Amino acid sequence: MPLSPQLLPRLRSCAPVLACLLLLAGCGGAAQPAAAPGAGGAAVPVTTATVQPRAWNDSIAALGTVNARESVTVTAKVSETVQRVHFDSGDRVAAGDVLVTLSGNQQQAALRAAEAAATEAEQQYVRGNELVGQQLIARASIDTLRATRDSARANVAEMRADIGDRTIRAPFAGVLGLRQVSPGALVTPGTAIATLDDISTVYVDFPVPEVRLASIAAGQRVFGSSAAYPGEDVEGVVQIVDSRVDPNTRAVAVRAAFDNPDDRLRPGMLIQVRLEQRERQALMIPEIAVIQVGRDTFVFRVREDETVEQAPVTLGVRGQGLAEIVEGIEPGTRIVVDGTGKLRPGMRIVEGSVQDAKSPAADAPAATEGRAP
Repeated sequence: MPLSPQLLPRLRSCAPVLACLLLLAGCGGAAQPAAAPGAGGAAVPVTTATVQPRAWNDSIAALGTVNARESVTVTAKVSETVQRVHFDSGDRVAAGDVLVTLSGNQQQAALRAAEAAATEAEQQYVRGNELVGQQLIARASIDTLRATRDSARANVAEMRADIGDRTIRAPFAGVLGLRQVSPGALVTPGTAIATLDDISTVYVDFPVPEVRLASIAAGQRVFGSSAAYPGEDVEGVVQIVDSRVDPNTRAVAVRAAFDNPDDRLRPGMLIQVRLEQRERQALMIPEIAVIQVGRDTFVFRVREDETVEQAPVTLGVRGQGLAEIVEGIEPGTRIVVDGTGKLRPGMRIVEGSVQDAKSPAADAPAATEGRAP
């Protein structure tokens, strides 16, 4: 179609602009993606370690409660008024020490009457024996006199026991708690007078999962710590393992005994317990080297050409920043410890030096146990 003479000048003026646009379109192209780290020969800086077996001491951590070796609330057996209190709060007493004396005037009078009756019955019995020997009374009479004498003796014993109930004594040696009565107070059976605890040795009861039942036995060492004394541990031994497993918690109760010469451990205290296990050889690696993605657990293994690959592993116990490898890698394997977040399988790595997986943190005994999710 022929162009209008009026359009030709306009087209000539736009020609340079069109030429530039065509030039730019010919030179343009798709943008190239930046090279990924480690690709094309670029090595990723990381820290590696060579895995080796080491001595490992498992431990079981639990919370326990302190109980006294012997513990009782001292009470009265009879209803009576307090005549005298022989102790103060916090006193240390020996077994058999008198703690409280109750009024017993009426019982003392009854005892004197019973003793007089018993003396008279004894004399009648002796005199009867003499008369029987002289054949002045029948032998059947002596049986009656003997029964009377025995009854009087029993009555005296009963009166003395009744008076004994009015003297309250310490059933065992220990430390008394707060005094709950004063002279003149009326006490009845069950009235609390004071608590008495033998805390020269204390017991700590704590639960242990049933899966660890086979590894627990009497005589094992136990370490305990309390918030009341931070940084201080006390040592004890397992005394007994309960004969039953709780069906609700699937745990068994374990009782450990701790010497307490300075009375620092008190009944009712909360104790963090650590139960030592037998030493064994284990393949331990720093826990930061373990990568968890969903249900998969793996580490980055270093190949001979300084590239990495994923090695699926199965974990055992964990503690003190270390994790046990049960399956997946062998001793002598070189793995990436630090810098795993920027790695992909096949990437090249570089580092200053290779170190052994045994770290100072691994020298401390484990405090907890756990399985990888």
